[in-house]
Amino acid sequence: MKKQYAVIGLGRFGGSMVKALSDQGMEVLAIDIDEERVNEFSNIATHAVIADTTDESVLKSLGIRNFQHVVVAIGDNLQASILTTLILKEMGVEKITVKAQNDYHEKVLKKIGADKIIHPERDMGIRIAHQIVSSSVLDYLELSEEHSMVELKASEKMNGKNLIELDIRARFGCNVVAVRRGKEIYVSPQANQSIHQGDILIVIGRDKDINRLEKHMTNES
Repeated sequence: MKKQYAVIGLGRFGGSMVKALSDQGMEVLAIDIDEERVNEFSNIATHAVIADTTDESVLKSLGIRNFQHVVVAIGDNLQASILTTLILKEMGVEKITVKAQNDYHEKVLKKIGADKIIHPERDMGIRIAHQIVSSSVLDYLELSEEHSMVELKASEKMNGKNLIELDIRARFGCNVVAVRRGKEIYVSPQANQSIHQGDILIVIGRDKDINRLEKHMTNES
């Protein structure tokens, strides 16, 4: 049985969520108070409806409690975002992800029990900044205030060495959880896994340890 998702708010972020989930073959209910936006996604989502989600009776009529995951992507209307999240929580929705506009909004969402809070613009800014600063960083994902997961491009000095010789965990305190080489991906690589220049290392660790590893990789001396 396919997992069912509902996305409330069909702006740029919510709309991209609907498209991405639909592309993955998921069942998606797209909701917005604006008729024009709903019409735009009527042929993309499984169902697209015009609704005011600050009205509990409306959400009940949509059977929103039956959805395993609801994404609240309401744009500039903080009150609507907060009230919608509160109603969903009181109705017992299994998982609620909410787009936050600012730190104040995030604090309120945490207090009322949102399961996951995201800042798309801030998070994307952080990812791009890491890519700009270091030529070895291909992607970056913040896991907590102190820990991250990054994709690092193996440098020339790593070419032909295996993970035992590189000793990344002992020297830098980071864990290589996967290695990608072209279309091949090696998950939980063995210690004797050889590394070629241009391989992509998926690394998890503390930010300060990852930064040390980045500097080492870009210093070819």
